[in-house]
Amino acid sequence: MEGLTVADANLTVYVHPSNANKVKDALLRQLSSLLFKYDENFDGVILAYEIKFESKDAKILPGLHPLFGVKLKANLLLFQPKVNELLEGKVVKLGKECIHVIILGFSSATIMSEDIREEFKFRIKHGVEVFASSAHKRHVIKTGSFIRFLVKSLDVDILHVNGSLIPSNTGCIHWLSRYGTEDISETDRSCRSLKRPKPIEEQDSQAMVDLSLNSNHHHKSHKRTVTNGMKS
Repeated sequence: MEGLTVADANLTVYVHPSNANKVKDALLRQLSSLLFKYDENFDGVILAYEIKFESKDAKILPGLHPLFGVKLKANLLLFQPKVNELLEGKVVKLGKECIHVIILGFSSATIMSEDIREEFKFRIKHGVEVFASSAHKRHVIKTGSFIRFLVKSLDVDILHVNGSLIPSNTGCIHWLSRYGTEDISETDRSCRSLKRPKPIEEQDSQAMVDLSLNSNHHHKSHKRTVTNGMKS
């Protein structure tokens, strides 16, 4: 699937002195609060992260509520869909006028009937609504199917995609993998090996989030400062 990027980031996370004896927990809480939300600095949604401390020293900021900043290096897995890219998702609702899809469990997509190529005909088979191909009888899209579709437009404010099934390389992934062309990218392979962060009490003493972010793709470099889990 396209739209996934691994990026390097330099972060400074500011922590309240009351958390001085549990800095690791405070850092992980702030970083976790940024997951699955669109971030305009990175122009995408942060799906996962891996962090390393740059230094054991922290800089204390003066003020009525002094904070100390901890510098980190992070690898971020970002969801950055763009127009004309191919995405994949699960069909959660289907009707004559449109197909509703969920992407990666948190982003939604809608494919309207005018964006479905003519070979797909809406039918009701054994009480189940489907879009069946008139060219390939085994190519069927129904609720529960995983499909590949083209990004037609994107609303980043609500993380909603308007999709299209016009291109011939779109449709039911199961059918495409057997009878069509299947292109599995290096990013896909990396994502399959990705693990979700362990509970804080299970993290190791170096405050490393247990994630695998191996990729041969070019890494984009970003800089960002985070204050209490929010942009400074």
